[in-house]
Amino acid sequence: MEATLRWVLLTALAPVAWGANYWVTHAHLPADRPLWGAALRALPAGLLLLALARRRPHGAWWWRSALLGLLNTAAFFVLLYLASQLLPTSAAATLMAASPLAMLLTAWALAGQRPRRAHLAGSVVGLAGVALALAGPGEGIGWAGLAASAAAMLVSCVGYVLAARWREGADPLAATAWQLTAGGLVLLPPAAAVEGAPPPVDAPTLLAFGYATVVATALAFTCWFAGLRHLPAGTVGLLGLLNPLTGVLLGTALDGDPFGARQGAGLALVVAGIVLGRPRTGAAAEPAAEPGPAAGPDAAEPCACATSPAGRDGGA
Repeated sequence: MEATLRWVLLTALAPVAWGANYWVTHAHLPADRPLWGAALRALPAGLLLLALARRRPHGAWWWRSALLGLLNTAAFFVLLYLASQLLPTSAAATLMAASPLAMLLTAWALAGQRPRRAHLAGSVVGLAGVALALAGPGEGIGWAGLAASAAAMLVSCVGYVLAARWREGADPLAATAWQLTAGGLVLLPPAAAVEGAPPPVDAPTLLAFGYATVVATALAFTCWFAGLRHLPAGTVGLLGLLNPLTGVLLGTALDGDPFGARQGAGLALVVAGIVLGRPRTGAAAEPAAEPGPAAGPDAAEPCACATSPAGRDGGA
């Protein structure tokens, strides 16, 4: 029992770190550098995990890693960065909480994985919760931010379907390291061409980038995969609910985001929808929000689906 509690606490660090990253990105990272912001999050974290995994891609995993890195890391992290900058922290966290539900529908549409009635019911309840939480005047909630969030979920879902088909031949941590590294490398040329030199950083910005890279990516994914090895997938998936809850609490407490009865009811419906749509004991886990980079039995994620996390970060 004591050992299980330790693994639960360790695994919970991942969704809490992803949820906090919405606020870190919104409050402390440059709003006009999404390409550099995503690259500086992905590439150093990928290299750290690559050193930890000590495995290089082999065979088909060279081009698979490149494609999944483009979807689950490069595109997902850029869009998540934009969403975190354009939306209030609590709104971004609430909207991305619908990622697991969107992945169910994407897997049905693209891979013919027909969801159970409970999954469909969970999707309807969760999406209703997102609509309720974001309805009304909602200061700071614009179409650009909503579009970035929706696009982040779409690319993460497509990446999840592909990664689920290719899960054999690599362990999740190594596959995540390859995708993060590939995605970071893909982002460097467009970042330099479009945004110029890397953004200048003062001490707070450097700490924020360090948090996004080391804590919210390298450490978070390591804890997430460790939890998947030692805890039931359903337990890990439910821990993913700490992602949106953390984002909402930080946005409300630190940024003064509005949080009334409507937002509370909407978030409660999101949580209820995810719980309702969770697989039964012995079934494959569905993704938790944020992990984007790996997809596995996973996120997310971010995304690694139940193991991802956007994921695909997907805290943010």
